[in-house]
Amino acid sequence: MFLLLMFTGAVWLLDHFVLRRRRAQGQSEPWWVEYPKSFFPVILIVFLLRSFLVEPFKIPSGSMLPTLLVGDFILVNKFTYGIRLPVVNIKLADINQPQRGEVMVFRYPENPSLDYIKRVVGVAGDKIEYRNKRLSINGEVVKTSPAGEYNYVESGLNFVAAQRLDEMLGNNLHAILVQAGVPGVQSGGVRSFPFRDNCAYNDAGFACTVPPGHYFMMGDNRDSSSDSRYWGFVPEANIVGKAFLIWWNFDDIKRIGQSIK
Repeated sequence: MFLLLMFTGAVWLLDHFVLRRRRAQGQSEPWWVEYPKSFFPVILIVFLLRSFLVEPFKIPSGSMLPTLLVGDFILVNKFTYGIRLPVVNIKLADINQPQRGEVMVFRYPENPSLDYIKRVVGVAGDKIEYRNKRLSINGEVVKTSPAGEYNYVESGLNFVAAQRLDEMLGNNLHAILVQAGVPGVQSGGVRSFPFRDNCAYNDAGFACTVPPGHYFMMGDNRDSSSDSRYWGFVPEANIVGKAFLIWWNFDDIKRIGQSIK
């Protein structure tokens, strides 16, 4: 969209300062000038809205089940965590800091061209432990309570039977999924990442201390999520915004308008 904005804007400027002065009075604009000029204001408005206010995203995977379903279209608040320049992502002003329990969209540290969505589990200075599928933050076990079973079919038509738990993270009560017989961390999937020395892994799980200016993210579908357990911490510079609303789902219109908890 940025390239399209630059192209239509350049045509508008070229016509405004050069081309229209050379056209004979009453001569119509050529099509290659008329169309870009017509689209430029619309593209500019959409670009500004997406850059500073809200941006739509589509959920591509089941890593945030049961909170977000595959096919959910969500809205992300772009200014909750500060005002940033588009494209270069330089922060101009601080507003709020991400809090534990919030659902955040960010640029994937290993490939910033990709956007990921996970839940904030740890902020700078936190010691995060995940042992035998029990989450602890700074030595305090995060409270969970059973909430029944949750079965779903993932890609490849694999049937998954999971246990649903209600988890209280910060001030946010939300649901997570765990699967019996699946390890809390699959050690073979852990990569080398910045501040890897802040983490210690063993058969029971891991412990990580979040470095300054970073966040520890986990998916609500704990045993089917590629997250900070495997590729490390999310730098503050990678933040895109806070997910707050499901605005569409073609398969389940009852989800439309649901807030994201």
